[in-house]
Amino acid sequence: MDFSHIVTEVADGVGTITINRPDVRNALDLQTLQEIEQALDVWRTDDQVRVVIFTGAGEKSFAAGADIAQLNERTMLEALAPNMTATYRYIEAYDKATIAAINGYAFGGGLELALACDIRVAASHAKLGLPELNLGIMPGAGGTQRLARIVGKGRAMEMILTGAIVTAEEAVAVGLVSRAVPLEQLREVAAEFARKISAKAPLAVRLAKTAVNRGTDLDMETALYLEKLSQTILMGSEDKQEGTLAFLEKRQPQFKGK
Repeated sequence: MDFSHIVTEVADGVGTITINRPDVRNALDLQTLQEIEQALDVWRTDDQVRVVIFTGAGEKSFAAGADIAQLNERTMLEALAPNMTATYRYIEAYDKATIAAINGYAFGGGLELALACDIRVAASHAKLGLPELNLGIMPGAGGTQRLARIVGKGRAMEMILTGAIVTAEEAVAVGLVSRAVPLEQLREVAAEFARKISAKAPLAVRLAKTAVNRGTDLDMETALYLEKLSQTILMGSEDKQEGTLAFLEKRQPQFKGK
């Protein structure tokens, strides 16, 4: 795939999307979002890609947020257009597992991109925050909702209302990211998460994601029923037969996503 704002790579079952606009701290303009969706569209039906990693070019920024020049020109009614919100919803509901490898600043829309991913790991020097109130606006691509669900309402309210920027270690402490590691280890740590997920049955990964993401917003009884229905589907899958048989035969399973 040939893009101008992102770089894509596939290796060992993992697709990597690198936001490649280091001159503007990997700011997320409309074209970048469209290219991300196009790459995901291609990989969605590619059985060779089981996990997707998002990261940023360079050592300073994962994604510094929306392109402020474009933001300055947007009108009130244009804010109703889906744009970033739709892209992040697509990532959150993506059939395959997603990992954000936060290599530097993750502000505003950049942090919201990471929040839409299933797992987040950060370089030790990374800083994260939702400072939109400083611009007279508020997080508008899922930040108010996903951050509260991940770190709790109180901590999310504090970060959003004060515009606080937290370090990677602070992000680990509140559960915003899973791990903080030296920059030179970041790609390998993200790849290790990806390898572990890639070894699992693809259909099970997909339905487990659905149960967690959808179930969080449901009452417990309905959520448990969603879980049971998902498990029922898996019990009739070829991968369940392969997984249990491989365990009994003491060998590695060969999952096919069926």
